[in-house]
Amino acid sequence: MTTEPTSQHPYSLAQNRHRLLRRIGAFFNYAALSLIALLFLFPFFWMVSNAVRSNTEVLAVPVRILPEEYHWETFVEALVALPFGTFLLNSFIVACGVTAIVIAVSCLSAYAFARLKFPGREGLLLTFLSTLMIPQVMLVIPLFLLVSKLGWINTYHGMILPVAFSSFGTFLLRQFILGIPKDFDEAAMMDGASRLRILIRIIIPLAMPAIGLLSLFTFIAQWKSFLWPLIATSGLDKATLPLGLTLFQTQQGTAWNYIMAGATISMVPGVILAIVLQRVIYKGITVSSGFGGR
Repeated sequence: MTTEPTSQHPYSLAQNRHRLLRRIGAFFNYAALSLIALLFLFPFFWMVSNAVRSNTEVLAVPVRILPEEYHWETFVEALVALPFGTFLLNSFIVACGVTAIVIAVSCLSAYAFARLKFPGREGLLLTFLSTLMIPQVMLVIPLFLLVSKLGWINTYHGMILPVAFSSFGTFLLRQFILGIPKDFDEAAMMDGASRLRILIRIIIPLAMPAIGLLSLFTFIAQWKSFLWPLIATSGLDKATLPLGLTLFQTQQGTAWNYIMAGATISMVPGVILAIVLQRVIYKGITVSSGFGGR
């Protein structure tokens, strides 16, 4: 008994063709993203590559992608050559202090601009946001004169307080709070909750994704800050890590391998913080879309 070959249904052919095109498109998308990722990661690779070379090889021509000899002891020598522990501690204190104040002030001001109704609110908000257009360089001299008059030169509070207020943080949190339904506030007020309690118990937990993102931006910005710590300090006892790395530049030359080793070490806290906060930050995408659909 013979059976006649059955032709494939046109719908199945179209479906298979669609799957094939999707796979090809996904392949090219992943290839493009991988290439972009490699381009962004190359500077970090180059920094580590120069950190494990001798200083002579760093300056050698032609340039080699990989070192001829790996000098892993460069990291230890860089840590021993300077009081790295002091620099790391100072950077940690300044970055954490600025981040804590920015988060506290931004939460309060963002809630006020998002929920409270008072005369001139929109004009005050525009004036507040207009400070973003002022370059930091223009504020250096007035801030230095103020800190000098107060006797805060070469102190932690002199390094923290002048840069611990962010209109960007207020704007970021305000936009996120506007997406949180006001029904939560109204229900809490019916139960007798005050504005401050609503902010602490309801708004802040819901706004944790935006707060996490702001914390990451602020911490990294202050961790790598160079200009204001350079002006606000007058000795090594309060110098931060970016200032400490400049000590490898002397009249005898620049120890580029030590600078690269120190820069590699200085990246570790920011990377750890990004890993810790990534779940909170990515969760904000889902939370924001859920609020937007209500």
